[in-house]
Amino acid sequence: MHGRDVELRSVAAALDAPRHGGGGLLLVTADPGLGRTALLDHAAASFTAGPVLRTAATPGDSGAPGSGLRALYDALARRGSPYGAGGDAAPAGPPAAGPLAAALRAASASGPLLLCVDDAHLWDEPSRRTLAALLRDVRPAGPVAVLVTAVRRHPGSRDFAGLPSVVLGPLSRGAAAAVVDDLAAGPVDASVREELVTEAEGNPALLAFLVERLSAAQLAGRAPLPRPLVDAAALTRVVRPGPAELPEELGDLLLLVAAASQGDPDGGTADAALVQDAARRSGLPGSALAAAEAAGLVGWAGGRIACATPALRRAVYAEAPPARRRAAHGALALALDAGRHPLARLTHTALSVRGPDPHLAAALAAEATRGDVRHPPRERSSALVRAAELTVGTSARVERLTAAADQARLAGAPGRARELLASARAAGGHDAVRGRVELVDGVLASDDGPVADAHEALRAAAALLAPYDPGHATAARLAAADAAWAAGDVAACLASLDAVAVSASDDDATPPEHGAGSGEEYLAGLRAALRGRLDLARTPLRRTVERAGADDADVALLLRAGAAALLIGDVAASCRVSARALAVARAEGSAASVPRALEYLAYAELRAGRHARARAHAEEGLRAAHRSGQHNVAAHLHAVLALALSVEGDEPGVAAHAASALDTARRHGLAQAAALAQWASARTDLSRGRVPEAAARLRPVVRSGPRGGHFAVRVLALPCYVEATAFAGQPGAARAAVEEFAVWASLGADPQAPAQLARCRALLDPAEAGDWYERALYRHEVASGEFERARTLLLYGKWLRRQRRPREAGDRLREALIAFEQCGARGWAEQADSELRAAGSAPRSRPEGGLSRLTAQQLRIARLVAEGATNREVAVRLSLSPRTVDHHLRNVFAALGVRSRVDLARIVDRAHPADSGGSAEPTRAHP
Repeated sequence: MHGRDVELRSVAAALDAPRHGGGGLLLVTADPGLGRTALLDHAAASFTAGPVLRTAATPGDSGAPGSGLRALYDALARRGSPYGAGGDAAPAGPPAAGPLAAALRAASASGPLLLCVDDAHLWDEPSRRTLAALLRDVRPAGPVAVLVTAVRRHPGSRDFAGLPSVVLGPLSRGAAAAVVDDLAAGPVDASVREELVTEAEGNPALLAFLVERLSAAQLAGRAPLPRPLVDAAALTRVVRPGPAELPEELGDLLLLVAAASQGDPDGGTADAALVQDAARRSGLPGSALAAAEAAGLVGWAGGRIACATPALRRAVYAEAPPARRRAAHGALALALDAGRHPLARLTHTALSVRGPDPHLAAALAAEATRGDVRHPPRERSSALVRAAELTVGTSARVERLTAAADQARLAGAPGRARELLASARAAGGHDAVRGRVELVDGVLASDDGPVADAHEALRAAAALLAPYDPGHATAARLAAADAAWAAGDVAACLASLDAVAVSASDDDATPPEHGAGSGEEYLAGLRAALRGRLDLARTPLRRTVERAGADDADVALLLRAGAAALLIGDVAASCRVSARALAVARAEGSAASVPRALEYLAYAELRAGRHARARAHAEEGLRAAHRSGQHNVAAHLHAVLALALSVEGDEPGVAAHAASALDTARRHGLAQAAALAQWASARTDLSRGRVPEAAARLRPVVRSGPRGGHFAVRVLALPCYVEATAFAGQPGAARAAVEEFAVWASLGADPQAPAQLARCRALLDPAEAGDWYERALYRHEVASGEFERARTLLLYGKWLRRQRRPREAGDRLREALIAFEQCGARGWAEQADSELRAAGSAPRSRPEGGLSRLTAQQLRIARLVAEGATNREVAVRLSLSPRTVDHHLRNVFAALGVRSRVDLARIVDRAHPADSGGSAEPTRAHP
């Protein structure tokens, strides 16, 4: 039962009641295929207090009054009820709750009983109402647990409104992936798993059918998948009633809803007014919509209408004959205003004709590629695919398929993008068109694949494009430089940038995503920076940042400006520009740009010393990257999270995120992500006093040359390396590192570097250490970053204590402790606390007992859980995601050595007997 922790706890509470002589009750509602019966199976298997009775309704049960109760009486008769098979006849007359309660008492007279009623919405109305009346007062019926399942939004489910209930939603992507692995008999290729999860839309029944129908070779990625992967046969397994079973008017209305919501990025909804207008034009009566809503087939919210479930929407569209689909799109096209919705009208018009139609295809492609309007990428991609289908010429068709693939990539659908590219590649075409295909393919590989391969593919794309399309050739070379940067290959990065510079004399070579002048300035500044000439790089990079303030700046320009700001040491500007890139990406509906923008923003916040914000952005970015299949971006976000958690002292979290980052980094050659992950692990070692281990981890990170760390990370990690090697008794290595870091600090590219340099010199010059530490603290006053200042205070306090100056040491250490606690730096705070005790100073009052091992956030969560709050309730109180709460709670259990919420509550009560949760003030994930 993957992804059902909350629901399983509710089931367990209902099953526990009969053990104490009471009655337990739970109504489980869900859309078809989401696991209602599976949850009953799990409950029946886990109930050990007594026998389990089950009864399941069938569609025919709704026709005969009292048939549902008769089936239930027959089941109860097997446990000693006076009614049903083998006993007296079921009570005559209208169904009533009293006799049913008596039957339940008789069946449970000898001990606890679990009664499971599956698909109760299919019972006849008198039986449903009688059962609901009984369930509203289960306790007098004896030690009985009753679990009832019903389809959500089905008219028959309304009789059970108000009962204790849980709603099964679609599975999360992680839970769905685990289901795939459980069901498959052999290995599953990662891309196949990703596509299965995406296509199933969280529906476990559909997921099970898809896995069952695929061969071992297809699951392992050795054979192509069937297309379409989800066809009408698959959808009919999870859609009840099927579209063919509906009255004609309802079927036509649902087809309009399904057609109107094709490609909708908001979850398959459509404009309700548009559907109503199209329905009138199609001759459907106004009562059809009301009938569909009463039957639970559609739902309304905020002027949007949708089929009751995604599977129903897809089944209605897949099973409709082509002529009916064309008629539905034609009605929608006529109902749309061409001035307000030009692309939607053209798309529906194109879907209403047989084709080919070159003129309509050209108009549709022209509107879908307009740069002065904000059509969502998903909508652009769908329009371009249809334009390609209506196109006659090979080159134009391939060009439109390639553009559709690029928009699918931006929409966060890399699998769809690769399918479209495969179709475009198979059609052949001119070198210019083939170059565009390779460009999009190379960018996809940069997001999810070995970056060295992506670099070569992008170089090849640039070579194909250069004679015909200088602008896109430049875009390919810049993307190749980005891939080389991720791989840590300075020479390859510079070679790609130099190739851009050679062709930059031609104005047409400006990449399409840049405004005039911005690309050249960024290029000049980055080339100078990579050659170590920050004095020459600063002016053009500053202009790049300034140009990003223009109202028409796009995501690509903003992200490059954010990187430029970091290179010149303007961390505040990098945070500001990256946040704007995120806002623009969201406004444009670019699912592929959102995780990249969150990566840049999280890293900028990390460099600014705002670790809590960095963590929040990285966690959001990680979810977005997984949704859009950008595993290389996810690896970088894992590394940023590991660095943020290394401040908090969350050792298990650092280990988990660093391992995830390194797993992808090793497979895809992501040198930057690997270096950041190793740095995070080493910083955790330092916080725990494991100095030799920290030095050993950092040695390859700070080493220069082919076997060294990433060129953009190694200098940032040097202060940690100096600290580790100095305390490990390796002064030679530390001195060499300090001199290299001194050069970096003199360039002014890192606001923290001057203070860190003075701290490093203090570690290697005991005689003058006091002066060096004072200089470091002075430098910290003009640079943000409370964590680095606290680390200097801690080292200064350690030195003062060893100089037998306990009072001064206590002042510095106490200040460090407060600063670490404000940062949520638990491990470092424990170091300061230990040093305070060694100096003979009483530390500040701290939580009693084992709770002292928790971070401030973990302590808040522990107190709320001890009060009885569920993970979702805690998430709402603290403005976190339930997944984040679950992650923190697992770490709380590990830190305290407990296995249950009851044990946790006991620890909290012992530490705070008067008020175990009174000080748990809600906080926000974004400070």
